[in-house]
Amino acid sequence: MSSPNSRPPPNGLLDDVNKAIVEELQQDGRRTYGSIAVAVGLSEAAVRQRVQKMRDAGVMQIVAVTDPLQVGFSSQAMVGIRTDGDARAVADRLAAVDDIDYVVMCAGSFDILVELVCEDEESILELLNGVIRQIPGVRDTETFMYLKLTKQTYTWGTR
Repeated sequence: MSSPNSRPPPNGLLDDVNKAIVEELQQDGRRTYGSIAVAVGLSEAAVRQRVQKMRDAGVMQIVAVTDPLQVGFSSQAMVGIRTDGDARAVADRLAAVDDIDYVVMCAGSFDILVELVCEDEESILELLNGVIRQIPGVRDTETFMYLKLTKQTYTWGTR
């Protein structure tokens, strides 16, 4: 018989075991289910099932994180966007653009921030003028070109 914390809660929140699984994968996304099972005290099959359920629910993704410069993307920028009207509609339109990697609605001097990772400055210019500024509701933008990627981690754990 399993303990109350051995099953994911029905409300979708992470239990202690799922949190431990996530933290194991954040340390090394290639870690085997068997080694995770040993670390968290479950069977390999139970870990595999929990990971799949978390992936299906959108709790996590398992991906390769690259250094953009080393894989051919020499130009990166964060773009602050101010909107007129409902910023959610603008954010949804931006999120549908394949060449935009990151869209976040925020408080402060911008309504939305988007991250662009491109092959060159011409590609960034095309995204700005040909796509972003053409979306209804985009009032103005401010572009922050990246000079150097100093730190990029995804190991913040769980709460």
